[in-house]
Amino acid sequence: MTLRPDLAAVADAVPAGARVLDIGCGDGALLAHLRDTKSVDARGIDVLAGNVASAVARGLSVVQGDADADLADYPDAAFDMVILSDTLQAMRSPATVLGELVRIGRRAVVSFPNFGHWRVRSSILFGGRMPVTPTLPVSWHETPNIHLCTIDDFRGLAAQLGLCVESATYLSSGHRRGGVLPNLLAEQAVFVLVRGG
Repeated sequence: MTLRPDLAAVADAVPAGARVLDIGCGDGALLAHLRDTKSVDARGIDVLAGNVASAVARGLSVVQGDADADLADYPDAAFDMVILSDTLQAMRSPATVLGELVRIGRRAVVSFPNFGHWRVRSSILFGGRMPVTPTLPVSWHETPNIHLCTIDDFRGLAAQLGLCVESATYLSSGHRRGGVLPNLLAEQAVFVLVRGG
């Protein structure tokens, strides 16, 4: 099974044998990949019953739940890695969710579309309309995204919350790119966060 490029970058950040919780795990493709290739203890949570059913059909331990409300029920340091892949922008309270990620996991892997990418900027500047791009594929009135951010916005929030960026991977057109001007040139970002000391 070939993972989407952003999910492959997330998978690369997860060590073999780790205890993993994937929040907003969708149909379980990433968790199944991690279980099969890295022997992780794979757990997941998703808000949609259909996604939970698909993930369970893959033999995964996944429950239905709402990350905005249910993360407080998990104990401190219950997981080595907590993944929030392409879901942060759909959270009602991203700051609260980020705090919960590093509380229940020793590390958090967070990926999101970069609203600062040049295509997004040019769509607004020259077209006067909200963008539709490969990483933001639906119109503004159909999107589940309620808190779009840029890479610089995310770094600022992480610093405000006392979180340290352990690593960052940037993607454009499905390929990893260097760290030059990521806020302008990267379509997606994958961050590994730890609680500050």
